[in-house]
Amino acid sequence: MKSFHKELWFDIKARRELINITPMVIHALKESGIKEGLLLCNAMHISASVFINDDEPGLHNDFEKWLEKLAPEKPYDQYQHNGYEDNADAHLKRTIMGREVVVAITEGQLHFGPWEQIFYGEFDGKRRKRVLVKIIGE
Repeated sequence: MKSFHKELWFDIKARRELINITPMVIHALKESGIKEGLLLCNAMHISASVFINDDEPGLHNDFEKWLEKLAPEKPYDQYQHNGYEDNADAHLKRTIMGREVVVAITEGQLHFGPWEQIFYGEFDGKRRKRVLVKIIGE
């Protein structure tokens, strides 16, 4: 069994951002040379998420509105966590959207269903962030 890992780095310009990282993950899979196995992709920050969904702008907007209703950014003083930082909402949004995805690798390809894409969701950006891609298999 082989193992491969790669970190993907992003310079996040806004507080919240969704990035389709599927092309970068596919590139890492090709680099690995693994044809059959599993791929783990996880956010390396407690206020960010990796998830699978459709790459459709309306849906992205719906995510933003839905998450903001569930865990609004402001007022900052509504959260006990806020004090040194103002990112309690980002921690909650990450919990809702999840930390990681696992995708089967079949014949050297990500074994996706129709329309599935991998996204990095940032909820407390404005700085450099990273994602881990770990691949195991043959």
